[in-house]
Amino acid sequence: MAVEIREKFEVAAPIDAVWRFVMDPTLVAPCLPGAVLDEVVDERNFLGGVKIKIGAITTQYKGKVELTKVDEAARRVEMQAEGRESSGGSAKALIVSTLLPTAVGTEVTVEATADITGKVMQVGSRMIEGVSKQLFQQFAKRLRGKLEGQQPAPAVSTASSSESVATTTAATQQASPAQAAAEAPRSVAPTDTGDEGEALSIVPLILRAIWDAIVGFFRALFGRAR
Repeated sequence: MAVEIREKFEVAAPIDAVWRFVMDPTLVAPCLPGAVLDEVVDERNFLGGVKIKIGAITTQYKGKVELTKVDEAARRVEMQAEGRESSGGSAKALIVSTLLPTAVGTEVTVEATADITGKVMQVGSRMIEGVSKQLFQQFAKRLRGKLEGQQPAPAVSTASSSESVATTTAATQQASPAQAAAEAPRSVAPTDTGDEGEALSIVPLILRAIWDAIVGFFRALFGRAR
């Protein structure tokens, strides 16, 4: 069953930084829900897989990705991906990503044509397209979080910084020990949302896709009634 996807999103980061990121599989893989990078064969060939959970059923496609065309000047990359699952299903995809500079950063456009067989296709192509859209939004959110978090923070004047520290110190000295402990900054351990043990749960995404379809139907219905 063939599925076509065309999505785009914007990142508040320079195009050169985004290009370097998307060309590094060790950085991209953690942004893909359920994806695992097993081996970097060379600069254009990678081995890995994606784990998909549908209710109580879990299936995993294992395979390879090859960068077939890389146009650094045009910031365009074309890749072929293929994988198989233990029950005999298969997945093949042609994915083309293009980057364009914008006023606030970089626009990323992804076009993909996938031919998928196996358990996951029992939900139908329209549902898969809706789910794929939700997954792409998750990927874009993670990629933005990685790249935009690397951008330098706005400069703060030394005078303002010193004044802030002095004010905070004075307030802490006047507070009781219990208040000072409660108001002291807490360190937060980083969270890796791309844990390789993560399984991609499609059920909530399917429900979201169904809701989107219902909303779209009623919008079209009331639009015609007018």
